[in-house]
Amino acid sequence: MLTRFALLLLLAVSVAPVAGWAAEAAPKAPDAASVPKQPVPEKGSDSGLPVPRFVSLAADKVNARTGPGSRYPIAWQYQRRGLPVEVIAEYEYWRRVRDYDGTEVWVHKNLTSGKRYALVDGTVRSLYSKPDQDADVLLTAEPGVQARLRKCPNLSWCQVEIAGTKGWMPRAHLWGLYPHEIFD
Repeated sequence: MLTRFALLLLLAVSVAPVAGWAAEAAPKAPDAASVPKQPVPEKGSDSGLPVPRFVSLAADKVNARTGPGSRYPIAWQYQRRGLPVEVIAEYEYWRRVRDYDGTEVWVHKNLTSGKRYALVDGTVRSLYSKPDQDADVLLTAEPGVQARLRKCPNLSWCQVEIAGTKGWMPRAHLWGLYPHEIFD
């Protein structure tokens, strides 16, 4: 019969690490000051694409739902193919988007497109033949007019297409891209 002391000793020996199996000391974490601070873009859990990001609506009619699924009620219906929206979250096949007015709803991922569009922002804006405000004005566009983004090679100008006319517009006059976003 084991005494209480012998039983405790037996338990202590049975849980002691075996030689060679001892856990190594965890590596010391680097000092926070020595790690460079770099923004890490968040990736969508389902698409692997950056979140947030701008996309456009891929259909003439897109149901805007109150939640991520067809069982959620339709809040309204967008009726404008190419409308730029900002994806701010993902859940399986659904994307939470924010529109120009700041309204947030859920749409099915198949109803969005990577084609880039923007909306003319502010007041009536000019479309120029070159990225220069002294260049010829090709047309003027009202606020809310949809423009296909062709390229934004610098932080000042974007080449867009409005009603079949290609030209240049100051990026500050467009909603649908980020201030430091550059693409060709």
